[in-house]
Amino acid sequence: MQDPMQDGDAPRPKLSLQTPPLDPLGMAELQSYIAALQAEIARAEAAIARKQDHRAAADSVFRRP
Repeated sequence: MQDPMQDGDAPRPKLSLQTPPLDPLGMAELQSYIAALQAEIARAEAAIARKQDHRAAADSVFRRP
């Protein structure tokens, strides 16, 4: 099912989560890795919020009586 928020036939980028082996990483490297993951989660949550706001605005404009 296609997301109505996407442009018509535009190809979607494929998500790729590359998970490095954690055993060779030191504590500082693991903390840095966690911080990077948390930043990416925040970025994804912000994108979701923008899309929800956009959808709500469109719904309010095109709502049928």
